[in-house]
Amino acid sequence: MRELLRSGAGAALVLMIMFIGSVVLWLGTPLLWMWVGSQIQGATASLASALAAMFIGMVVSVVLLGILLAKLSAVYRANCRARGLQDPGNFVLESVLVVSAAVTLVAFAIWFVFVAGANPVPGMNIQL
Repeated sequence: MRELLRSGAGAALVLMIMFIGSVVLWLGTPLLWMWVGSQIQGATASLASALAAMFIGMVVSVVLLGILLAKLSAVYRANCRARGLQDPGNFVLESVLVVSAAVTLVAFAIWFVFVAGANPVPGMNIQL
């Protein structure tokens, strides 16, 4: 285990898992809970129940993913210390969260304009 921590491959693997977890945080979690809410609303015809389930589910999911990402950050920091590097603190986790949020935002914008066929400027009929 200690040898895996000392290799740069272990750090790269942890970074990749952190990035995937961050994308799941920004994209997967909202989509999952919107789907769950739609299933609840379709089965019960109660919008309040669907919204309550979505809200509670989102909060719990985000907290759990935040805890997981913090633990992964600690593993990355331990990896850096095991290789004799300086402790980066939370800089790596913050960077991964910002980059994954930007990637998710760009992906949503591309989907919104090109795939969903939404008009980005209301009142103008722009065909792409």
